[in-house]
Amino acid sequence: MMNIRKAVFPVAGMGTRFLPATKACPKEMLPVVDKPLIQYAVEEAIEAGITDMIFVTSWTKRPIEDHFDSNFELEYKLEQAGKKELLECVRAIIPDHVNCFYVRQKEALGLGHAVLCARDIVGDEPFAVLLADDLIYSHQESALTTMAQLASQRSSSVVAVETVPESQVSQYGVIDPVNGPDEEQTYQLKGIVEKPKAEDAPSNLSVVGRYILTPKIFELLAQTQKGRGGEIQLTDAIAALLAHESVFAHQFDGIRYDCGSKLGHMKANVEFAMRHPELKETFHSYLHELLRQVKV
Repeated sequence: MMNIRKAVFPVAGMGTRFLPATKACPKEMLPVVDKPLIQYAVEEAIEAGITDMIFVTSWTKRPIEDHFDSNFELEYKLEQAGKKELLECVRAIIPDHVNCFYVRQKEALGLGHAVLCARDIVGDEPFAVLLADDLIYSHQESALTTMAQLASQRSSSVVAVETVPESQVSQYGVIDPVNGPDEEQTYQLKGIVEKPKAEDAPSNLSVVGRYILTPKIFELLAQTQKGRGGEIQLTDAIAALLAHESVFAHQFDGIRYDCGSKLGHMKANVEFAMRHPELKETFHSYLHELLRQVKV
C-alpha cells in the first residue's frame, strides 16, 4: 500500500498568455471568484490526505509564498474589527497540520525538470503532482483523492485523463491503453506520447494536470533528454517508467477548466460563481437578465 504524503506544484512559469495581468502577479494567483487558482489545487491535495506541499517556484513567485504564510497584521485588524468569518477564512488557507516547502527552478526547462527540482524534498516515496492551471470541479470526491486510492491499491503510478476532440490531441500527452477501462474507469498503459499529430495519436485520451508518481520517476527524469520545445518532458519519463513498472490512467468524474487559457479561466469564473453559496442566486438572476437583454 502506498501512502501519499507529498505533493509537488510546478508554479515557475511566466504566464505570458495572461499579460499584462501577470506582469507582476503570478498566473497561479489569478482568482476564480474568491480564491486564487493555486489555493484550489492545494485544497484538493489536502482533501486527498496530503500534508507536505512542495512549490517549485521562480523569482517572480513570491506572492504565492506570501499567500500561504501568516499575515499577522491582517489577522489582527480582522480580529479587532470583529470580522470573525473573514478571520477564520484567512487562517484556514493552510491548516496547522500542513507544511509548505519552496524550491527554485533556476531555468525554464519544462515540466519534467520542474518535478525533478523537488527530488531532494520528496525523497524516496510516492508523491502527487498538481498543475494549478487545470482546475477540476468534482461531483463527489476530488480527482486526486480517487487517484491516490487507486495508486495505493495498485502500488503504481496513476495519471488523470479525459477525452478530447481528435483535433486537440496535438496539445496534450496522449495515452496508449492496453484495453478499455475497468469498473473504476481506469486504463493500464502500454504507451504515452507527448503532443502527437492527430493521425499518429494512439487514442483521444489526454493527460491532464494530476499525477501520482513513484520515486523511480526521478531517476528517469535525470536521464531524460530534452524533447519537444527543447524541454525535459514529464511524459517522456513516464513512457520510460513503463519499462520498469505498471502505470495506470484514471478518467476522473468531474469538469476540468483549462485556466491556462483566457476562455477557460472565464468559464471557470462563471460556473464557479453559479455554484457559490453566497452568489449563486443573484448571479443566476444577473445572467438571466443579461441574456434577455443581449441581442443575438
